[in-house]
Amino acid sequence: MNHCEIPRWQQIKQTLHNLSYVAFMSAAAADPKAVLLDARTPEEFTRNTLSHSINVNYLSEQLADELEALPIDKTYYVFCQTGRRSLRVCVLLRNIGYEVINLDEGLASKDQ
Repeated sequence: MNHCEIPRWQQIKQTLHNLSYVAFMSAAAADPKAVLLDARTPEEFTRNTLSHSINVNYLSEQLADELEALPIDKTYYVFCQTGRRSLRVCVLLRNIGYEVINLDEGLASKDQ
């Protein structure tokens, strides 16, 4: 029997609430508890980001502390460039009890 294994990151992704760019932006706009989290580097964040977003650098040594300092009573709409870093940040946040939504395919999907 020859079958294709689903990559681990795809399995993890299936456990999250993933939205397309349009649905992500619409849901965030309609959610009074929404906080947009940009999981990219400060350099990427400075170049271009979504309006009113907060930068939490996935590559930072202080990432865990930054995430744990976020208010628990919000819904975090997490994004990055391709969806890989945001996926990991979503898992970390979810595992410590936060409500999260992932931008499927990241900002790269914005123009598709």
